Amino acid sequence: MASEELAQKLQRRLQLEESGAASEGEAAGKGEEAAGDEAAAAGDEAERSCLTASADAELSAKLCRRQDINEGAAQPRRAAVFNPYTEFKEFSRRQIKDMERMFRLYDSGRDGYIDLMELKLMMEKLGAPQTHLGLKNMIKEVDEDFDGKLSFREFLLIFHKAAAGELEEDSGLLTLAKLSEIDVSIEGVKGAKNFFEAKVQALSSASKFEAEIRAEQDERKREEEERKHRRAAFRELKSAFTQ
Repeated sequence: MASEELAQKLQRRLQLEESGAASEGEAAGKGEEAAGDEAAAAGDEAERSCLTASADAELSAKLCRRQDINEGAAQPRRAAVFNPYTEFKEFSRRQIKDMERMFRLYDSGRDGYIDLMELKLMMEKLGAPQTHLGLKNMIKEVDEDFDGKLSFREFLLIFHKAAAGELEEDSGLLTLAKLSEIDVSIEGVKGAKNFFEAKVQALSSASKFEAEIRAEQDERKREEEERKHRRAAFRELKSAFTQ
């Protein structure tokens, strides 16, 4: 009798302990879930704060830019696309087209840039190979956006600086300009001997660029007139045979 009563008490104690452990587990689970919800809420709040701060900074930058423009103190921003004929007026259209042809020839990646390895190949082809450091210095001399490669505009700057006498005698860029088939020293305007004479002659003429454009337009008009005359002559000949 006593042993049965003791067994019942032990079983009862065991059931109480099991129910207590289950309650603690459920409470712990709820606590962890609540903590997770709080962490998620905190993360969302932090993300919203970050986005708000970014938007505020962007708006502030735009407002400052607008104020500078209104006050005339804004620095001009270089457009991604430029017109080489108007920016490099010291060169003729033929010269710029020759420079563009040379640029595309060595832009083997067809990405609109000449990188260090492509410049290395160019100098080797021109018969003036450069060291790795020499090539980096060449790019650095005209690398306005500090991307470590030459855009077409920066490529034109090489010839601009060479023609203006802004390159050192031992500069790899001066070697490039001299060895290329584009002679900026004698092909400027009307066969001027150097850049400065070419510039004087360009200033004295009404507009070299506009004159070249008009010449091209006149040439196209002349070719169109010749085609019209040929078509008219063909129609007359055809009508003579059909009569």
